[in-house]
Amino acid sequence: MNFIAIDVETANADMASICQIGIAKYVDGKITDEWSSLIDPEDYFNPINVDIHGISEKDVIGCPTLPEVAKVLGTYLNNSVCVCHTHFDRVSIGRALTKYDLEEFSGVWLDSAKVARRTWEDCRWSGYGLVNLCEKIGYEFKHHDALEDAKASGQILLAAIETTGLDLNAWLERIKNPIDPTKRPYHSAMTKEGNHDGVLFGEVLVFTGSLEIPRREAVELAANIGCTVASGVNKRTSLLVVGDQDVSRLAGNEKSSKHRKAEYLISTGQSIRIIKESDFKELVMHSRRTH
Repeated sequence: MNFIAIDVETANADMASICQIGIAKYVDGKITDEWSSLIDPEDYFNPINVDIHGISEKDVIGCPTLPEVAKVLGTYLNNSVCVCHTHFDRVSIGRALTKYDLEEFSGVWLDSAKVARRTWEDCRWSGYGLVNLCEKIGYEFKHHDALEDAKASGQILLAAIETTGLDLNAWLERIKNPIDPTKRPYHSAMTKEGNHDGVLFGEVLVFTGSLEIPRREAVELAANIGCTVASGVNKRTSLLVVGDQDVSRLAGNEKSSKHRKAEYLISTGQSIRIIKESDFKELVMHSRRTH
């Protein structure tokens, strides 16, 4: 029952552009310490991201950069079980550490979304987002504030432990196994349907822009980690992967029609995460390590 819950917010599509970090320390199932800080990402702020979390460039003036808080982060994350909801926060931390040539932390990561999918049958294939799960367990929080989201991830894990009777160590083993052991194994194939046991199952992903890896290979990688790959952006889209060459122009006007449509849907309230191709590769790598 002792673990650290963490969440981050980013300034733009680069997952290394962390602009806020929130951490909650749980001991015997209770919060004993909290830490939160705005972070200067030393990067630009995309209006789309600002609309989501409300943090802008002026808010981080005079705030520490990630290297300046790395020691504090280490006191929480090193030698701890680190809980986050989906792999995005873990990858963001890793990308930011790489950006500044800092060493990775030694904590063991546990994805509360994977835990939820193995706890509640009605959340196996959909409905395991942070908001929906907190409504399910009766926990109120302010979404897209890093500390609030971190604590929400911790509460989901505690609720899963209470519901299943599995302790923390048991969950670290359970998430390595299929959600439903009776389901037919997923076979790698050229398909747009996501692997049901993939860590990102439920995400509907669209690629846009020039990619370093062949598009067919990118589709296969995405399907293997659970994403349903679609050809166009629509109301089901939840993840847009932009070629690194194109993402460098995010602050300007040279964006693909898919990119512009995604930003429009975000402005209407749809939850779409826009990331770079290199961040997508990092998600794939981490998913293989933990699956």
